Amino acid sequence: MKYVFLVFFGACCYGILSVLVKSAYEEQYTVQQVVGSQMIFGMVVLWVVTFLVAAIRKQKQGERGIHQQQTIAKRQSVVTLKQKGILMAVGTTIGLTSMLYYAALQYVPASLAIVLLFQFTWIGVLLEAVTTRTIPSKGKMISLFILWLGTWFAAGMLEESFTISWIGLGLGLLSAVSYALFIYWSGTAVTEADSLVRSTWMVTGGTVLVVIVFPPLFLIDGSLWSSLVIWGSSLAILGIVIPTLFFAIGVPKIGTGLSTILGAVELPMAVLLSAWVLQEDVGVVKWAGVIVILIGIVVPQMMEMDRGTKRSMP
Repeated sequence: MKYVFLVFFGACCYGILSVLVKSAYEEQYTVQQVVGSQMIFGMVVLWVVTFLVAAIRKQKQGERGIHQQQTIAKRQSVVTLKQKGILMAVGTTIGLTSMLYYAALQYVPASLAIVLLFQFTWIGVLLEAVTTRTIPSKGKMISLFILWLGTWFAAGMLEESFTISWIGLGLGLLSAVSYALFIYWSGTAVTEADSLVRSTWMVTGGTVLVVIVFPPLFLIDGSLWSSLVIWGSSLAILGIVIPTLFFAIGVPKIGTGLSTILGAVELPMAVLLSAWVLQEDVGVVKWAGVIVILIGIVVPQMMEMDRGTKRSMP
């Protein structure tokens, strides 16, 4: 139950981000400042945690026998230079997703931006089909149809008053593509390494990309020491540190199927906070769309988990 809560809480943290970003924009901060401060703060905190965990492990190893030390050292070996490069390359999609998603929030409501980001679900299925040269299963095709149907409702496309910024739409969909790439590549990149170390190097790669694209002028022009330090650190803790650590601990314990179901809570959390905090217009039709999208995500995962349970039965 503890691990279920960790994954659930980590997903809830993701759902809070869009509201924080919108609030930062209301104080006239730019996407460059918001993304840059979040990534830099998040990277620094993760490295601190990584070094602390490494020190604790080293101390524990010193209390064990030589054979046990060698076994632990092998299992928790330091990644090679090549592996670091691979992880940082994969991590660039983290920075790219943040830049695109936060930029989209400048043009569309937070409740719509999160719906656009969640298109990574069907994009991921399409990516898998292209790379493996296989046709998606019947269950996945049904899931994709449900997701598309839910998107039409959740985005408000069926309402007569529906209007949208095409720039925001494009940026939101591109963030979904980037996120789908991150999920796909992170699932195969240096999986034998420690989860915390993998995450830290990937976030480092994402930070490097953000710093290159958006030079962190806020570090020298004094703007960091206004309320930007609050927004940046809050986004770093809720968007990078807590989810990274909690997922690294919880996902291996409860499995990817249940983790996907729990992770879907990010969508209703973001929509709920958009209506409550930002006072965005989220009516019955949009909520119906959110529910349909959740069904499209949760039901296939539950069916897969049920099939796995039946296969494991004697």
